[in-house]
Amino acid sequence: MPSSDTPPPPATGRLPSAVHQAVKPGTALLRLETTEARDRVLDAAWWPRSRDIAAELPALVSALTAYLGPITRVGLDAAAWDPLPVRLIIDDRVVHIDSFPVGDDTVLITRGDRDHFSLLVVPPHATPEAARAAMAQALRADNVTQAEQILIDTGTATRT
Repeated sequence: MPSSDTPPPPATGRLPSAVHQAVKPGTALLRLETTEARDRVLDAAWWPRSRDIAAELPALVSALTAYLGPITRVGLDAAAWDPLPVRLIIDDRVVHIDSFPVGDDTVLITRGDRDHFSLLVVPPHATPEAARAAMAQALRADNVTQAEQILIDTGTATRT
């Protein structure tokens, strides 16, 4: 994850060079704003190494907690992941895992009881170039494209 002093992606959708080099499986990129309006389509992007949520989720939740505070729930599509537990203990806190038909291209993160953040999930099989392009599009401040379409447009859609 980039440090907090990393500048946000420019309006062109390109990631800053240092971030571009760091994007690899297991990376999460964030463009989170503390505002009352939650009108953006996506708040962040995540490129897990595998579909094993018990192995992948702890690092993501720990990183997000540093920016958002305690995470209480994670919503995932059970069909897109290896068997889902109903909860995990991460950093000595219980994180509930909910299964929703949100699609394997999105993870919903809940802080508190009403504050939700939506993350694009780049499939583990994605090439670095395609993953970078998908993550850059998801993080654009003016992005209005849904996660599924971003993955199609960048050639990172889930293999069938």
